[in-house]
Amino acid sequence: MLEEGKIFIGKSAKPEYLDLRLANRHGLVTGATGTGKTVSLQVLAEGFSNAGVPVFAADIKGDLSGMAAPGNGKEPLVKRAQEIGIEYRPDRFPVVFWDIFGEQGHRVRATISEMGPLLLSRLLDLNETQEGVLNIAFRIADEQGLLLLDLKDLRALLQLISDNAGELTTTYGNVSKATIGTIQRQLLVLENQQGDEFLGEPALDIKDLMRTDRDGRGIVNILAADRLMSNPRLYATFLLWLMSELFEELPEVGDLDQPKLVFFFDEAHLLFNDAPKALVETVERVVRLIRSKGVGVYFITQNPVDVPETVLAQLGNRVQHALRAYTPREQKAVRVAAQTFRQNPAFDTEKAITELGVGEALVSTLEGKGAPSMVERTLIAPPMAQVGPIEPAERQQILASSPMKGKYDQAVDPESAYEMLAKRAEQAAVDAKAAEGGGGLLDMIGGLFGAGGPQRKGSMTVGQKVVREVTRTVVNQTVGNIAAEIGKSIGGRQGSSIGRAIVRGTLGGLLRR
Repeated sequence: MLEEGKIFIGKSAKPEYLDLRLANRHGLVTGATGTGKTVSLQVLAEGFSNAGVPVFAADIKGDLSGMAAPGNGKEPLVKRAQEIGIEYRPDRFPVVFWDIFGEQGHRVRATISEMGPLLLSRLLDLNETQEGVLNIAFRIADEQGLLLLDLKDLRALLQLISDNAGELTTTYGNVSKATIGTIQRQLLVLENQQGDEFLGEPALDIKDLMRTDRDGRGIVNILAADRLMSNPRLYATFLLWLMSELFEELPEVGDLDQPKLVFFFDEAHLLFNDAPKALVETVERVVRLIRSKGVGVYFITQNPVDVPETVLAQLGNRVQHALRAYTPREQKAVRVAAQTFRQNPAFDTEKAITELGVGEALVSTLEGKGAPSMVERTLIAPPMAQVGPIEPAERQQILASSPMKGKYDQAVDPESAYEMLAKRAEQAAVDAKAAEGGGGLLDMIGGLFGAGGPQRKGSMTVGQKVVREVTRTVVNQTVGNIAAEIGKSIGGRQGSSIGRAIVRGTLGGLLRR
C-alpha cells in the first residue's frame, strides 16, 4: 500500500496519498476542536521525516513532543491500522525542541534589524502614524550604520530621534515626540510580557532547521508554543518572521522531487486577525512565491474561512475534519468549506463535513499536473510515534544530547546601536568641552579674527563662532568615523554587511549577505 515518493495519509475507497513532488504547493488542515487535526498533522510530519524532509511545527498543546518517543500500541491505534490495511510499527523520530523562552527547548531569537519595521509594528500593535515613525527610525539606523539588535538599541535610537525631532522633520516628515513616547510605551509592554527574550543575538540560522539525521530522515523541529500562546501577537509575528526568512534566504530551486522544508503553521487564524491589508497582501505574495524555494507551508486552523481567500487559493493539499453547524454562522462556514473541494458525486460534501467521526476527514490532494483530486471521505492513518506529550524528564534528556546544544542557549550582546550612540554622545561632550573650555585657543582665534574689544551681553564674537563651527565639525567627523567603522567593530555575522548598501526584504527585515 505504501508508495515511493508519496506520503500515506489514510484510506477511503482507495489509499490516499500526498505526492512529495507537489507537497511544496502548500496545504490546509482544518476541523473543530477534538476532531483529530493534531493527529493528521503528526501523520504528515512523520511521513515527511521518513522521506528525508525536515519539518518545523509549532506545538500548541505539547502533543507533538510525542514524536520523540515510539508509539505505545494503544488499542485504538492498532485497530485503525488493521481497518486501513497497514501494519502498526511503533517508531520514534529525530526531534529538536525550540522555545522562545528557553524553558522547553533551545532559545529562538531574531534581531530588531532582521524583524524590520513592518513586522515590529505588527508585534507592537502600532497604528499607521506610529508605523511611519518606526520606518523613519529604521531609515536613520540604516543611513548611520547603526545595527539594531535588541530593545535597548531601539530605545536609544528613538530617544535620539525624539531629542532631534524638529531637525529631522524637515528631512523625513513629521516626527512627533508624543508618537515616539507611545512607541516607547509599547516596547515596555512587550518587555513586561517577556517578548524581549525573542529579540537579540545569537539569532536563529535557518540552516539549522533544514537538517537530516545519520539515517537520512528529516529532523522534526518542534517549537514549544503552549506558553507563547498567551501572547498571540508574538506567536504570529515570530512565525511570520520565520516564513519571511525562509523566503528571503533560500535560493530559487524550481520544482524538486520533494520539498527542502515543510512549515506547519498551527492556529493560523492568529496570523490574519486584525492584520492590515498590506500585511495580508505581503503574506499572500510570500506564500505564492516561496514554493519555488522548495518550502511547503501548511496552515492548521478550525475553519477555511479563517484564511483569506487570496491565501486559501494557494493551498492545494487539504484535510478537512468535522465541523459543527448549529448556528447560521457555523452553517455558512460548513458551506464555504464544502465549496473549496472538487466535488465527489458519491456523497454530499457539505453534509459529510458535519458527520465525520474523530480521526476521519475529507481529503483532497494535488495529483498529475497539479490538479486537485476528487474529495474522498478518509480514515486517517495512525501515527507510529507516541500520541500525546512526553514527560519533562524525557524532553531534558533529548535537549542534553541535541546537536544544537550550546549554540543558542546563552545570549550575547555585541556592540550595536546602544553602545555606539553612547560613545558618540560621550565623545561629542569631550570634544565640545575641550574646544570651548580652552581659553588660550579662544583668545588665539579671537585675536586672529580681530574679535577683541567690548562685547554685548548675549552676543557672540567671531572667535566664538569659529569655535562653535570647529566643535560642530569635530562632532560630525566623530559621528562619521564611527559610522564608517561600525561594521568592523560589531561582532556576529551581520557586522560585515554594514558599509555596503542596506537591503531589506519583502517584510522589511535586514537581509543577511
